[in-house]
Amino acid sequence: MGTMRVVVTRVLEASVRVDDEVVAELARPGLLVLAGVGHDDGAEDAAALARKIWSLRILEDERSASDVDAPVLVVSQFTLHASTRKGRRPSWSRAAGGEVGEPLIEELCRQLELLGATVARGRFGAHMLVASVNDGPVTITIDTKNWE
Repeated sequence: MGTMRVVVTRVLEASVRVDDEVVAELARPGLLVLAGVGHDDGAEDAAALARKIWSLRILEDERSASDVDAPVLVVSQFTLHASTRKGRRPSWSRAAGGEVGEPLIEELCRQLELLGATVARGRFGAHMLVASVNDGPVTITIDTKNWE
């Protein structure tokens, strides 16, 4: 398995705008998932993450998205693989390029849908304005290399 990383936030609502157009939104409580793909990630990473995200008991009354049919907004975020080890400018060399990243972000969405989720998608590679009303706030990070 690779090192796919996600940040999962419980939200009351969320949206993604590209060029002044809303391309995705959650109009009711659910999960905002920022997802970053590494070079050696594969479909098994996406499937494992989908299962974990769908079953995380972080919604109200310790329920999961699967318990209450909460929608999920997935936004590609290569910056989750930033290396800040040297200097002040982050390195993005650990992040997969679009030829690997885009299909795996779509696979994550597809796996969530196979589990029963209603999934909204950001636009891969676009400059996105992501708005959210974080609830709690409750924010969880997951790295498929560590599962901590």
